[in-house]
Amino acid sequence: MFTGIVTDVGTVAELEQQGDLRARIKTGYDTAGIDIGASIASDGVCLTVIALGDDWYDVQISAETVSKTNLESWVVGKRINLERALKVGDELGGHIVSGHVDGVADVVEVADEGDSTRVTLRAPKDLARFIAPKGSVALNGTSLTVNDVDGCDFGINFIPHTKEVTTWGDVSKGDRVNLEIDTLARYVARLAEMT
Repeated sequence: MFTGIVTDVGTVAELEQQGDLRARIKTGYDTAGIDIGASIASDGVCLTVIALGDDWYDVQISAETVSKTNLESWVVGKRINLERALKVGDELGGHIVSGHVDGVADVVEVADEGDSTRVTLRAPKDLARFIAPKGSVALNGTSLTVNDVDGCDFGINFIPHTKEVTTWGDVSKGDRVNLEIDTLARYVARLAEMT
């Protein structure tokens, strides 16, 4: 489990297709404190560490994961949001995030509003019903509050701090981002269907 509070911005250092996709991610984390088999959310996707070096870790990514996320667009040099898995007693600063991406949203508009940046995204129709104003979503692993919703489109504001400590300062119209809907919203919708 994760919180959606990004704690490092890593870089894709190597990509190799070996049956599954294998990626090497450079990180500022102290890799001496990471175990083989640990889970690290990489752009919001829970990936398992299979090898470690002084300033990098390797992950193996299945074709299923690639097909459900934006990882097909990863290239060497791409910056990605990272978060280590929660430990018992850690502060829950964002919201509960599983790292199991539900789909990919498209950035349809980017506009500066004061020092903040307003981003409008379009969710897949089957996921849009789970997104509510003032609710939470995880986008590329970042816990965010939804400002407004209009059909499949929803708006997020990024304050300067978030743009500085994540990859959101690089966002552009046309970007495809990993979307994980709020688990609570999923269960509330399921319960409503059953009554």
